[in-house]
Amino acid sequence: MAAKLRKGDTVVVLSGKDKGKTGEITSVDPKAGKAVVDGINMAIRHTRQSQASQGGRIPKAMPIDLSNLAVQDANGKATRVGFRMEDGKKVRFAKTTGDAI
Repeated sequence: MAAKLRKGDTVVVLSGKDKGKTGEITSVDPKAGKAVVDGINMAIRHTRQSQASQGGRIPKAMPIDLSNLAVQDANGKATRVGFRMEDGKKVRFAKTTGDAI
């Protein structure tokens, strides 16, 4: 099945503590149905100091369920994703505006 949300997409959070925030997807785990979004679902991770990096409390973006994310359309609103054929290629498009993503 084709992925409706992909790495690099700008998305809007639909539910949870970060509802209404936007960010860019940095990685997707289709098997678990989760994605990591910049600045969303942040958690504090305590790390030990090493030669390469300073230790301490470091904020890290944790995975969020794909069902809680929606692609942002040209107007800046959340939209659902559809598929259609254009010139023999399968293309994703925004349901609100009809524009190809």
